[in-house]
Amino acid sequence: MKIIGVIPARFGSTRFPGKPLALINGKPMIQHVYEQVSKSKYIDQIVIATDHEKIIKTVEGFGGQAVMTKKDHETGSDRISEVTSLVEGDFFVNIQGDEPLIDPRLIDDLIKTAQAENGRVVVTAKTQIHDHNDVANPNVVKVVTDKMQNALCFSRSVIPYNRSNKEIDYFKHLGIYGYPKSILNEFVNLPQTPLEEVEMLEQLRLLENGYTIKVIETQYNAIGVDTPEDIEKVEKILGGKHHV
Repeated sequence: MKIIGVIPARFGSTRFPGKPLALINGKPMIQHVYEQVSKSKYIDQIVIATDHEKIIKTVEGFGGQAVMTKKDHETGSDRISEVTSLVEGDFFVNIQGDEPLIDPRLIDDLIKTAQAENGRVVVTAKTQIHDHNDVANPNVVKVVTDKMQNALCFSRSVIPYNRSNKEIDYFKHLGIYGYPKSILNEFVNLPQTPLEEVEMLEQLRLLENGYTIKVIETQYNAIGVDTPEDIEKVEKILGGKHHV
């Protein structure tokens, strides 16, 4: 099973135009992500999927591989699906291009889970929520799983609703996915589904169409760069030597 790590890197951003090229400690953010992913023991090839020539040149400048994809993709999954026609592979891992601190051990755990399932299911990740404010925050997507760690539902709402007031753990969904090539290409060609449209969460399209999503648990908590102010936060963490 050939495993391709794909990092979507769209140049345009409403809140932060040119975000992949923003400097963090003097190095473009996309390079930080690439270097973290390159520490994975199981990724066979890393590809940065972009829509802008500046990003192509930057990636080639630090020795990475980048491919040009369409500008009008609505989601990262759509962009990665295009990559499957440009790069030969069996299993594609979607790694967020705005997480310069991504833990390579999470990537490896996700791939090992996929291998145990013979590359037949979608795999994603969750981490326990410790800040109670995050439980009710609609920007923090929650996930609940069954006993086999298959996803039952994703929601921006509080799930499960704790009517009984019992001790319970809540879990945040992390935006990393591993897709078998065939499922990825089926997924992006399916019409949007009712829950997906209501919640604005594309992974619900998979569940509503009967696909299995295996969810691994991790201690890693994503620190994304959404605004220029987030750069300083990441630089402070790197300065504190939390880089894996």
